[in-house]
Parts: sequence; C-alpha cells; structure tokens
Amino acid sequence: MNNSTKPAIIVTDAPIFNGLTADGFRVLVYADRVNYIARLADDRAALLLIDGARDDWALWCSTPKSSPATRRIPIIVVADDLDAVTARGHGADVVIKPADLRSALPDLLRERARVMTDATSNALRDQCAEAPPPDVLEAVRLFNTGEYYAQHDLFEALWVAEDRPVRDLYRAVLQVGVAYYQVTRGNYRGAHKMLLRSVQWLDLLPDVCQQIDVAMLKADSAVVRAALDRVLAGEAASVDAALLKPVRLLTT
Repeated sequence: MNNSTKPAIIVTDAPIFNGLTADGFRVLVYADRVNYIARLADDRAALLLIDGARDDWALWCSTPKSSPATRRIPIIVVADDLDAVTARGHGADVVIKPADLRSALPDLLRERARVMTDATSNALRDQCAEAPPPDVLEAVRLFNTGEYYAQHDLFEALWVAEDRPVRDLYRAVLQVGVAYYQVTRGNYRGAHKMLLRSVQWLDLLPDVCQQIDVAMLKADSAVVRAALDRVLAGEAASVDAALLKPVRLLTT
C-alpha cells in the first residue's frame, strides 16, 4: 500500500501531536475547519485526534458527527481536565490524557480506527470477482437511462438482502444515483451532500467490482462534485447534465 492510499489519522494543530506516527496510517494535521467535512471524507479519515485544550474543541467533535459522510469516524479528545461525559455529549468517543497518548495509540487504532480488516478486504475482493446478479445489471440499466429514483429502490433492495461486504457496492452506486437525481431537480446542495456521503463506500471498493467500473464512477462523480462546488460557491449557475455519466460495465 503506497502512502497516498493509506487511511489517515487526522490531528488538530497542537504541540501534543508533534512527531506522531503510526504504522499503516498517514498522519495529517488540520489547522482549521475550512471544508472540514469534505476534507475528512477525501482524506479517508480513520480516526480523529482533537486537542481538548482548544477553545473550539467541541466544534471539532460535533461537526463530523453532524454529517452522514463523516459521523462514523471515531473521535478521541486528548485533554488533562475534560469530563468524559461532557466530551461524549459533543460527539467524542474517548477522552485520554496527553501523557497517555502515545502508549495508548496502538490499542486505540486497533479497537477504534475505521479501517477494513484483512479478512473483510479479502472477502470483498472475492465477491467483487463474482458475476453481477441480474438485479444488479437491471439497476445499472436504470441508472444509465436516467431512472435514478428507480435505481435507488432496486440497489437498496439488493443492499438490504445482501449481508456480505459487497453490499457496500450497491450502497455506493445508489448514492451516486441519488445525487445525480438531485442534480436533475436543481437541488445542488442535496446532491453535494450525497456525493460526499458516497465517498466512504466508494473508497472501500476495488477498481472493478461485479463488472462495475468503480474507478471510473469515482472519477466521474468527483467531476460532478467539483461542478457542484462551483455552483455552491456562486461561481457557476448550474451543473451541466452532460456531466452525469453512466455506470460502465467491464466484461471479458
């Protein structure tokens, strides 16, 4: 695994985190909360470490918990004098003292970090190599003909019926489809939120899963999200419907 594909430990800018490292993880320092939710999603945040001595520590905790795109990220507050009940009320999962951080970090990562286990990753790889069930092909057809509402219902039924890791494929595609549906309705804020939400599932998947070109779907949806960013920033009036690309199937 190269460094760019490793999950990330996100730390707030504070001396207590200087020099922090962990095997298998990147450590990224956030100096502010600008585009906080989007950055957490795009950086594949597996754990968030917050300096509890900050005046705004509670906002660093509560903001990720307010979004479906990031609410599953475990949050650890590092502080000497902070009541655990108070911290949990703002979204923290654990409170530890700065003096204990480095010795406790390996256990925290093993027990708390939001990463896929090797067993799950291997199972997902094997399931992705399977031929797509007929209903998956039908859901893709609905997506590709712009029937985004119908594709949602079928992919959701597939997701509910499937208990193996490959179910996240169905959740990821349906969420992109819902975002595209919102684009067609002019609900750009809702579309943007849904595309952010889809990142956490798309990032778990191999480049190809049950013949679906996941890598292309990720790239295409990222282009749509960038267009939505421009609209929401007031730099563009609308999103070009031509950006809503179909799901590509790769067959041998």
